[in-house]
Amino acid sequence: MNVSEFCIRRPVFTTLLMLSFLVLGIAGHQKLAISALPNVDFPTIQVTATLPGASPASMAATVATPLEREFATIAGIDNMTSTSVTGSTSITLQFRLDRSIDGAALDVQTAIASAQAYLPVEMTTPPKLRKVNPADQPIFFIAVSSDVIPMTQLSEYADTLMGQRISMLNGVSQVNIYGQQKRAIRVRINPELLAGRNLTLADIAKSVQDSTSITPPGVIMGKEQTYNVEIVDQPALADQFNSMIISHTASGGNVKLSDIGEAVEGAEDDRSEGYSDGRSVVTLAIQRQPGSNTVEVVDAIKQLLPKFSEIVPASVQLTPLFDRSVSIRDSIHDVQVTIFIAIVLVILVIFLFLRQMSATLIPALALPFSLIATFGGMAALGYSLNNVSLLAMALSVGYVVDDAIVMLENIIRYREKGLSAQEAALVGAKEIGFTILSITFSLIAVFIPILFMSGIIGRLFQEFAVTISLAILISGVVSLTLTPMLCQYMSFKEGGKSYKWTAWFQRFFEKTQGMYARTLYTVLGYRFIALVVAFATMVLTILLLVYAPKGFFPLEDNGLILAQTEANQDISFEAMVATQTKLAKVIEQNPLVSKLTSRVGGRAGSINQGVLVIGLKPQKERPKMPEVLRLLRQDIAKVPGINAYMQPVQNINVGGRLSKGLYQYTLQGIDYNELNQWAEKLMTEISKIDGVIELSTDQQLGSLQISVEMLRDKAEFQGITYADLRKELYYAFGTAQVGTIYTQSNNFKVILEVSKSYQKSIDDLKDLYARTASGKLIEIDSIANLKTEPAPLSINHQGQLPAVTLSFNLKEGASLGTVTDQIKAIEKRMVLPATIIPSFQGTAQVFQSSMAGMGWLLILSILVMYIILGMLYENFIHPITILSGLPSAVIGAILAVLMMGMNLDMIAFIGIIMLIGIVKKNGIMMVDFAITAQREGMSAEKAIYEACLVRFRPIMMTTLSALLGVLPIAFAMGAGAELRQPLGIAVVGGLFTSQILTLYITPVIYLYLNRFVRNI
Repeated sequence: MNVSEFCIRRPVFTTLLMLSFLVLGIAGHQKLAISALPNVDFPTIQVTATLPGASPASMAATVATPLEREFATIAGIDNMTSTSVTGSTSITLQFRLDRSIDGAALDVQTAIASAQAYLPVEMTTPPKLRKVNPADQPIFFIAVSSDVIPMTQLSEYADTLMGQRISMLNGVSQVNIYGQQKRAIRVRINPELLAGRNLTLADIAKSVQDSTSITPPGVIMGKEQTYNVEIVDQPALADQFNSMIISHTASGGNVKLSDIGEAVEGAEDDRSEGYSDGRSVVTLAIQRQPGSNTVEVVDAIKQLLPKFSEIVPASVQLTPLFDRSVSIRDSIHDVQVTIFIAIVLVILVIFLFLRQMSATLIPALALPFSLIATFGGMAALGYSLNNVSLLAMALSVGYVVDDAIVMLENIIRYREKGLSAQEAALVGAKEIGFTILSITFSLIAVFIPILFMSGIIGRLFQEFAVTISLAILISGVVSLTLTPMLCQYMSFKEGGKSYKWTAWFQRFFEKTQGMYARTLYTVLGYRFIALVVAFATMVLTILLLVYAPKGFFPLEDNGLILAQTEANQDISFEAMVATQTKLAKVIEQNPLVSKLTSRVGGRAGSINQGVLVIGLKPQKERPKMPEVLRLLRQDIAKVPGINAYMQPVQNINVGGRLSKGLYQYTLQGIDYNELNQWAEKLMTEISKIDGVIELSTDQQLGSLQISVEMLRDKAEFQGITYADLRKELYYAFGTAQVGTIYTQSNNFKVILEVSKSYQKSIDDLKDLYARTASGKLIEIDSIANLKTEPAPLSINHQGQLPAVTLSFNLKEGASLGTVTDQIKAIEKRMVLPATIIPSFQGTAQVFQSSMAGMGWLLILSILVMYIILGMLYENFIHPITILSGLPSAVIGAILAVLMMGMNLDMIAFIGIIMLIGIVKKNGIMMVDFAITAQREGMSAEKAIYEACLVRFRPIMMTTLSALLGVLPIAFAMGAGAELRQPLGIAVVGGLFTSQILTLYITPVIYLYLNRFVRNI
């Protein structure tokens, strides 16, 4: 007794078993989290170090290099990059996918501790690490604004009340506060008045430090009581500092700070500006930890917003700006709608063929049952409802019903021969059972190589492969158990019920079947021509696979654009703010834009750079993303003096550096000057490549610096050391933090500098003095040469070597594969020296490595399919016959993708892999019947001819079901459709061509190979 017979004779057992699967599926669905994609985040850690006033070159040499040297000893680092700007260094460590981020963080913290002895003594704050990828865009933005409360107070609310609380949430990596103007006391000194009082900036710094010191006075231990001694008069207001006595004159008078300058309430970083909706704002940008769930994190943040509104004053507005969970939810909803449409279309196809309501209800029940039961397996494996897993579910709609259709059609065939319902179910299920097993296991087998893929592509599509395999496996079980059991209760009317609206389809099908019988007979008479066509198809398939334009992933439209702005390298901060604000206002007026936030400055960036985050209106109210970008570029061109490099925010981020383009090309070298020269040459050549747009470089050499060359003989004769000179300049221009004021909830800095009017040009340095050994003051320009010269705004390293990265985007329709090939050709033509190391980074790097593995993946999938079929049929030849239709499917897939103006990207390639499993189904149904017929004494010619005619209806049913099941994916227009369309189009094109060609080529191949079967 086989499984199907057992289930037919035990209907109660079968029903309850299936219901248990259904309950588990429903329970599993409730536990599945919602996310954009499977967890494909590289474990990434960012280390930041600050030394206010230090130049980019100084930060790179004294901070970045010692830290990188220690980090290089950590196991599992895949990529290490650093960027050093004025006063700040940021190092990004990206680890292999299999590395635990918690273990990596411990190793990084140990390395920081080891490097501490080699860092500048002036760096009082140790480097900080965060589990965050700086290239990963924030998932939620909150604007904090007020018409009456000053920005310093808003920054206090944003940081202390909100930022710290949000940072405590699970899954939150860091809360960046843009436009923050944290409160500080800024002590601004007039150097001429200072010199007139025989004082130096070092004297002022010492005085402020002494006045703000909180050295514990101690404890008094009495016989009966203990007393803590505490000084409670630490100055905390600007007026208190203004009245502070700095020194005493010879005549007994006092020199107050107000006599030589002023203390004012200000911001710790007065070169940071945020803007949104026509006014200054403080923006909280929340980033998630790698591996955390975006939707869950955003939901937790939203629950805190009402509590924040209760805490802050009524005049403070908290405005959610951008919520990336919205696009994720919309995308998931659209996929669910796609699945529903596919189910309806598939059921309609079944009814059109069978014209029996009871017969149609059986696969109509099996289809949702198989899908729902799959959710249980997904939950057990820890998967989520995301674009990839639901794409697998949507695609499986047309395929999980195949087994039920094949089983049902075979049983109906025996009912049409006059057998009773139960007899037809028993005979039909027994006859077709092996075919269903062959279809099921061979279809699953095609995904086995994907499970062993490494890297981000493997991690991304493993969940896809397992999900669709689960659905197919459950479908096979349902088809062997539930379907034949229900068939014994199926009412039957020979020829089906006559519906006016289906009669035309029946006539059309009968004519088609008759035409196929005649044309097949003709083709079998001219087998050699069909064999030549098959061979030509295979050759054309190989050529298309090699020469078709390649891409990585489709450009997603999540309704959010990141624009990195850049002005002239010698621009002032005030001019940069004015220029970017003008640009922001122009973009805000674009009818396609719903929200915008702008920021300039901050310690992590150069003065001439800023960021715009642009939120777009819903997709229904605007054109597609490429057209939006084109229109926004026109707006940007209206504002002179600034460039904006736009890139749509993507769910898949590769690489650890935030760049101006989606693709990066990096040069590394030992000699910094040689590196810069070759970077300029290569940039010139790459700019000539058709398809490359918005080419930019992180090489910024156009800034100016004032070089102070100490005349050591003169200085040392006066008793002035290098440290004395450096400190005096640091106190004048370095945003020197000379004191800290502590409150119950926070602390803020006391910053020393010269008055703003003395921070304009090189001439202002001539007003500074240093104290000699005799106590007199001497002008700095008398002991040092001052000159203005070019200097870099930032210095970048990769793998401990100086590096220059060229970033670029592609024109619509351009091929990443073609562009990378052209860049490699430029490398060879220019003959780079051995000291210059070129490489693609980020997305371009993963694209190159992934495409190299896709060919092997295709070969392995075919090989695994051959092995499985060979084992099932216990034959070396029949699997070749079954797989003979694959070239026709691949041709159709590639041509369909190219005709739609797309590239052969990773998503489309997975569609081709799927076609390997789908197309062989037709061959299995033909060959399986022909083998049985030959064993019963029929000739090979007669057997394959009869097999084609008998199996024509189930072949057409399953193919049309698969085709209509995938059509909603191919022509989807909702959120996230860009990610799904290439796969759907590839499958539709492959099914169309393979259906036409395999119905003729497979029988011919069967006859040619049958002679070898007899000899083996």
